[in-house]
Amino acid sequence: MNRQLRISVFSALLVTCMMPAMAEDVSQAASLKEAITEGKPTINFRFRYENVNQEGTLDTAEAFTLRSLLGWKTKPFHNVSVTAEVYGLSPLNDDYNDLKKSDPITSRRQYSAIADPEDYDFHQLYIEWTGLPDSSLKLGRQGMVLDNWRYIGDVRFRQNWQVFNGLSLLNKSLPNTEIALAHYEQVKQITTKIENANIEIANIKYRVTPTTSLVGYGYLIDWDGKAQQAKSNKTFGLRLDGSQKLDDHWKALYTAEYAKQDDYKDGDKKIDNNYYRVGVGSGYGDWFLRIDQEKLSGNSDNKAFQTPLGTNHLFQGWADVFLVTPNEGIKDTILIAGGKIMDATIKAEYHFINADRNFAKVGGGKGDQYGKEFDLGVYYKFTKHISGSVEYANFKEDDEYKNTASRKRDTEKFWITAVYAF
Repeated sequence: MNRQLRISVFSALLVTCMMPAMAEDVSQAASLKEAITEGKPTINFRFRYENVNQEGTLDTAEAFTLRSLLGWKTKPFHNVSVTAEVYGLSPLNDDYNDLKKSDPITSRRQYSAIADPEDYDFHQLYIEWTGLPDSSLKLGRQGMVLDNWRYIGDVRFRQNWQVFNGLSLLNKSLPNTEIALAHYEQVKQITTKIENANIEIANIKYRVTPTTSLVGYGYLIDWDGKAQQAKSNKTFGLRLDGSQKLDDHWKALYTAEYAKQDDYKDGDKKIDNNYYRVGVGSGYGDWFLRIDQEKLSGNSDNKAFQTPLGTNHLFQGWADVFLVTPNEGIKDTILIAGGKIMDATIKAEYHFINADRNFAKVGGGKGDQYGKEFDLGVYYKFTKHISGSVEYANFKEDDEYKNTASRKRDTEKFWITAVYAF
């Protein structure tokens, strides 16, 4: 079945499953001209300085980059609107390995990696139909984020965001319930490389209370091409996340999640892994403190739990040392704290990053400690349209990990970011 036919069949199934009568919204445009002229603009400029210093032979990398985005969303006309956003990532220097399409310029390989390659393209370009009650159906290039962005995210920390090409449905017609379904046929990654795949997404969120949600999900990824097919996998899981007010000042925080990942279609039959995240904490006013543990298992066949479509920058430390889970897996214990001081938001994390299974040392013996990482961010909104941040990450490799073939060296990163959004 070709790609166009698969999209048509998927669209028909979604519509068939959601047969309530269509209703015209009072905010609809009266004409096509009005739909265009009374649409809403999107304007966003983000300037960033990033510095990466790694132990070893690579030179320190520095990147000055400007991300410019301009877009327009038409007003709905007969429940149909169009969103078009173009963007450009303009490097102001070349003293970094930009990982362009995962194959950077040879002269830049002497530098540490900063995955912000030059690019000019459509960020989003999709048709949206809202003819079903409390529903939105999108066809085209689009971003998607779900839950805590662990499995499906747009990696918006980077200057090139991850986007998907295909069809998605968001439905909120059932009480306290959100249903997200999608079929994507391509993913454009932050390196600007476009990968072909059949990606099926199902995510159902039920709000147990206004501050606590229970989510069931399934993500199926069938990569195209011989080099990628072995990585095809399916993941099913359940997540409970929320908070409970204790009095006028205090609240309890909690998270419990489990997922199972196996091979899918032509995926390697040795893919057989599990995931969990548990966490507890407390909040007082604008401040919070919590402790979490996250495990992405590794198995005896040197296969580990992977999240190739997630915003992995948010996990295992901001230094991005473990964007891909090592064969031995990961067990990360995290202290997280945050709050506000004089309108500035502060967040700090400390990671104790270990392997799920012992790794073999080159010099003999075994170990399980990758290292530790400290992260700190300060975020401030100067005006309605202007905001900025300063962020710092420092990963320290454990001594017993230094004698392994897959070692991750000490890494220190620093960012200054300024944003204008309208």
